[in-house]
Amino acid sequence: MDFTYPPEAEAFRKEFRAWLDQELTTEFRGEGAGFSMDMAPDRLGQLQRWNRKLAQARYAAIAWPPEYGGRGAGTMEQVVFAEEMHRAGAPGTLNPIGLSNIAPAIIEHGTEDQKRTLLPRMLRGDDIWCQGFSEPDAGSDLASLKMTAVADGDHFVVNGQKTWNTLGHLANWCELLVRTDPEAPKHKGISCLLVDMTIPGIEVRPLITITGEKEFNEIFFTDARVPRTALLGPMHEGWRVAMTTLAYERGTVANLHLSLRAKIQRLLDQAKTRGADADPVLRQKLARIYLEGELLKLVSERAISGAINGRDLGPESSIAKLLWSEAEQHLGETAGEVLGADANSGSWGRDRVYMRALTIAGGTTQVNKNILATRILGLPRA
Repeated sequence: MDFTYPPEAEAFRKEFRAWLDQELTTEFRGEGAGFSMDMAPDRLGQLQRWNRKLAQARYAAIAWPPEYGGRGAGTMEQVVFAEEMHRAGAPGTLNPIGLSNIAPAIIEHGTEDQKRTLLPRMLRGDDIWCQGFSEPDAGSDLASLKMTAVADGDHFVVNGQKTWNTLGHLANWCELLVRTDPEAPKHKGISCLLVDMTIPGIEVRPLITITGEKEFNEIFFTDARVPRTALLGPMHEGWRVAMTTLAYERGTVANLHLSLRAKIQRLLDQAKTRGADADPVLRQKLARIYLEGELLKLVSERAISGAINGRDLGPESSIAKLLWSEAEQHLGETAGEVLGADANSGSWGRDRVYMRALTIAGGTTQVNKNILATRILGLPRA
């Protein structure tokens, strides 16, 4: 494994750190200043101002090509960016899904008009994007989706339901997968549409999670008329577009260790303050979660090393996702033992009820284990 910071990455670190030190004022810094699924209007405006600062300095999406407002940054610059944002406690952008996952698909498959019209607004945070992929009967088996889009002159008439839609209650644009050829094999008859969420015939119903947040949504389409110009990529080739999006979604796991290890360190500090680290059983559990955090860091660096040396991100992303979700479970459980009733409120209280979702979001544990079994261990699919 070759994981070193080349001179150009360290030069970028110096430049970006100086910019953060100057621009990240108390208005944007601190607890409650970052992204939230239940953003109040004043917080939304705050993040829009921060997003525009990032975009103006070409920091909102550094991996994008320069002609679209990015920096064409390489892998190590992206690693440095994540590290410096984390170090400074800087809030992210308003478009975590749009910038990282959907934009690469638009850049690769979109028309010039789509790129020119949609990307600048996404970059500045003027528009918030969501993904309309999963359906009640098409979650992990995404190709089983049933939402229909029937061509009618210059429009598609869209009918159906999406679920587990993150940010749908805030989004005004959606990358939507629809079935345009019901007679074709299930992977072949899918198309991708870039949908303005304000058109008639679209209803968003938030799904309130156990934390009380509106993280997920159901979205219902009833005879919604979507212009044919909204087609992303060729007709019936939506599966290829979707795979572009999902490849970038899964690639973001390389930075999961930053937030996890910060939470682990916070619990270790609290355990020392309370004297809980003197208990041999708790010491063993604390050592376990510490080692899980370091293992996740090593797996992430292995994945990044492969990318640096020209190898596509492969099963390492599934390994990292699996390690992360399980480590989060162990962290929450250990926090309960260390902190007692204090672990039921505040950020620990929220994390301890939310952590169960992490074995589902971004690919279930079972799906990730199947990927590892077939792609690494060479086991048969049946």
